[in-house]
Amino acid sequence: MTPHSAAAALALHDVSKRYGRRWALARLTYSLPAGRSLLLTGHNGSGKTTLLRMLATALSPTAGRVEVLGKDAVVHRDELRRDVALLSHASFLYEDLTAHQNLTVLARLLGHPSPKDAAEGLLGRVGLGKRSDNPVRGFSAGMRKRLAIARLLMKAPTLALLDEPFGELDPEGIREMEGIIAQLKSSGVTVVLATHLIDQGLSLCEERLHLQDGRAVLA
Repeated sequence: MTPHSAAAALALHDVSKRYGRRWALARLTYSLPAGRSLLLTGHNGSGKTTLLRMLATALSPTAGRVEVLGKDAVVHRDELRRDVALLSHASFLYEDLTAHQNLTVLARLLGHPSPKDAAEGLLGRVGLGKRSDNPVRGFSAGMRKRLAIARLLMKAPTLALLDEPFGELDPEGIREMEGIIAQLKSSGVTVVLATHLIDQGLSLCEERLHLQDGRAVLA
């Protein structure tokens, strides 16, 4: 375990989360220095997604304290959401808009000086340049994942939380995702990556946290 530090991108202090009678996380303590990358592993139901949603401020702990970028994740929820981006199983895409329109809407909400140009550049980066004018409703699962990745990149987060980023991607898409994660890291973004593709995760991350029944254990 990494000791707590003032320069931590995230710090969990005896954190627990309960759904009804089930404890999804149990007394979890962990710290990740800013700029480092963390591989989050564990079987389905081990607490990975719950932890990522907590770091994204979408969930509050039942007990304990979660700090993100040096701030309490409950007290400073709205402020932190500007600096944290979550790639989750839900894509949050507008079905009836085109890929380009989806990104342009987000760029305008973020106050980007050139929304259309930013959208076009990111679509090319995730391999959707030729499908930019197609409605999302007709996209495959893999294409939706690529567009969701572009949404995350548009936000330019300080902390990127990636829940199964390789899912639904073909081998070329997996390679592109590995490159995107590497670029995020090289630009100083702290990355937390949850994946069942352990080899890819180990090649990209300096640290590893393995969960079992909501507790941290040695992998």
